[in-house]
Amino acid sequence: MAKIKLVTDSSIQLTPEEIETWDITVVPLTIMIDSTVYVDGETITRDEFMDKMAAASALPKTSQPPIGTFLDVYDKLTEDGSEVLSVHMLEAISGTVNSARQAAEICKGNVTVIDSTFTDRALAFQVLAAARLIKDGKTMPDILKAMATIRDHTTLVLGVSTLDNLVKGGRISRVSGMLSSLLNIKVILQVADGELNALQKGRGTKTLVKFVDSVADKLKTMTDVKAIGVSYAGGKSMAEEIAAKLRAAVPYVETMLRPTDPVIATHTGDGAFAIMYYVG
Repeated sequence: MAKIKLVTDSSIQLTPEEIETWDITVVPLTIMIDSTVYVDGETITRDEFMDKMAAASALPKTSQPPIGTFLDVYDKLTEDGSEVLSVHMLEAISGTVNSARQAAEICKGNVTVIDSTFTDRALAFQVLAAARLIKDGKTMPDILKAMATIRDHTTLVLGVSTLDNLVKGGRISRVSGMLSSLLNIKVILQVADGELNALQKGRGTKTLVKFVDSVADKLKTMTDVKAIGVSYAGGKSMAEEIAAKLRAAVPYVETMLRPTDPVIATHTGDGAFAIMYYVG
C-alpha cells in the first residue's frame, strides 16, 4: 500500500511541533502590503502582519499559491510512489483549493484534494485526524470518511468588530458594512457548509461578550467536545478572556489560543476573534 503524505496551506492553525511531528507540508500563501509581497510564515510573522496592516495605506492583497507551486510540491512528494492528501481552506474565501485541484490534475502522481470547508484551527481538526489515521495505516477512503465526520461536527464562529475589511475584500455585502461603520454594530458570523453567514448583530462590545458567554454555556452542557481553538486578529487581551471562559466551561479539553493567519486577518480586520470546536 502506498504511503500517504499530507499537504495543507498556511491558513491552517498548527504549532511548529505539530507540523514536525506529523510531517505535514504547509504551502504558504502570499500577502502584498503597499506593493511589498510577503510570504506567509516565511518573510512575515502573524504579529508583524497586524502592525503592517495597521500602517498600510490600503487593504493588503492576498494571493493563493500558484498552480506551479503546488505542482512542484506534489511532484516531489509522489516521486517515491507515495500518495498525497491535500487539505485546504474553504473556497468561499480563497482560490487556494482550486489551484491545488488544477495542480493535482497535472501531477503524474496520485493526489487527492479536499476543501475542508473551514480554515484556521477548524481546518487543523481534519488535518490532524488524517495524520493520526495515516500513522495507523488506514486507507484513503477511511481517512476521507473520518475527516467528513469531523467536518460535519465542527463549529466555527467569528466575532467581528468592524466589517470594513470584509466589505473592501468583497466578502460581505456593502450595505451591512455601512451599517457597521455608522452604528458601531458588532457582528457574529458563522462558517457553515463552506459559506460565511451572519448569525446576529448588535451595538457595542456587549454583543460579542454575550455571544461568547452563550457559547461557553452551550459547551458546558456537552460531554463529547474533542478540541477547542480560539484565534484572534489583534485584540489579544480579549481573546485571552474568551479562552479563559472556554477553559472554565470545558476544563477537560485543551483550548488552543493563537493569532490567526494574515490571510484571515486581512478579511476579518483588527479585533476579530474565532471560536472553533468539534464534537464526536
